[in-house]
Amino acid sequence: MPMGHTATAQAGSGGLTATEHRLANGLRVVLSEDHLTPVAAVCLWYDVGSRHEVKGRTGLAHLFEHLMFQGSAQVKGNGHFELVQGAGGSLNGTTSFERTNYFETMPAHQLELALWLEADRMGSLLAALDEESMENQRDVVKNERRQRYDNVPYGTAFEKLTALAYPEGHPYHHTPIGSMADLDAATLEDARAFFRTYYAPNNAVLSVVGDIDPEQTLAWIEKYFGSIASHDGKQPPRDGSLPDVMGGQLREIVEEEVPARALMAAYRLPEDGTRACDAADLALTVLGGGESSRLYNRLVRRDRTAVAAGFGLLRLAGAPSLGWLDVKTSGDVEVPVIETAIDEELARFAEEGPTAEEMERAQAQLEREWLDRLGTVAGRADELCRYAVLFGDPQLALTAVQRVLEVTAEEVQEVAKARLRPDNRAVLVYEPTAPADETDATDENEEATK
Repeated sequence: MPMGHTATAQAGSGGLTATEHRLANGLRVVLSEDHLTPVAAVCLWYDVGSRHEVKGRTGLAHLFEHLMFQGSAQVKGNGHFELVQGAGGSLNGTTSFERTNYFETMPAHQLELALWLEADRMGSLLAALDEESMENQRDVVKNERRQRYDNVPYGTAFEKLTALAYPEGHPYHHTPIGSMADLDAATLEDARAFFRTYYAPNNAVLSVVGDIDPEQTLAWIEKYFGSIASHDGKQPPRDGSLPDVMGGQLREIVEEEVPARALMAAYRLPEDGTRACDAADLALTVLGGGESSRLYNRLVRRDRTAVAAGFGLLRLAGAPSLGWLDVKTSGDVEVPVIETAIDEELARFAEEGPTAEEMERAQAQLEREWLDRLGTVAGRADELCRYAVLFGDPQLALTAVQRVLEVTAEEVQEVAKARLRPDNRAVLVYEPTAPADETDATDENEEATK
């Protein structure tokens, strides 16, 4: 059996505990008992995301997420979905810059099935990976790109802003969805090499949370995962560090068929896992976290120049985080009017800092979000994996909110003054164009009157 140790309840953890174990092949295991409801969540994080990709092969991490649902040695075709859903469970997988994760929530008595399924594809996916499944999922991902990015209003905004905020050659310059050209270029051998490199037990963390018997759960994990060989060929991701500020404003005007003018901006902020990042999170919550925020009150309620205004934090551990500003204008309001008001509010916040009431409200909001995540077995399993993969210690998940509550108003003001400046942002300005059919009709009318 694997060796392990038991964590004790820590201050600020709400009485939650987790135990950590490691198999001989390097797989890290985190267990957390919760007998409130008869369900169990299985979450598996692989330490691979789009930041590990190389030029010309973007989108491979996300493509592989799809390939993991295409069958393995013992489970053919769509069998993974069929078995989990047939047992009353739910499942999915996602890809980000920094990780790929797979997860199931099962009735507690079906936990063994979920563990067997995850182990089977970790250990034997290559037995089922062929040209047919590769082409099938390549088409699925390309269609996903069309539906979620290319053919929806503002759909490519995140991709465009990321490319502006992180310079060419930076590991975060491209988003996980990848480009159409790179998806077309990916070969079956690329996919096989990707699996051999990254889908190894020593590059993964497995968490199981819920109505479990830890001893039995560990026995199943050892039984199904213990014989999978480790792999030492992984290279560390390229350095994602950058100067604290961009040193100038980067700007792009996008003329597209969108419902309204929009101003979107990405500010370079401290890396996740730091006290400064927590301070930045609080600053953005005060400024744009909901209908009680400063920007919403100014732009939507008072000036009535916008119909929506939000400011949120994309936390990143391997590169500067991004403060994401998104404002949709009202009526015929021009973007410079919005931008001037935003800069006034940011300058005032940097000068004065948050009020005591704003700090209390922002900290309560982030605390509620933390409780929402840890309050479900699936959310807690995900957070335990996140802190284990990105920061080396799953126990940090149980005390994260305490660190946010310890941040002072002075620290929030300091990060706002240092980072929320015009010379530290990438900006997208959306200008609506007429629908293609209207443009064609106008051209025809003009031609007819000549």
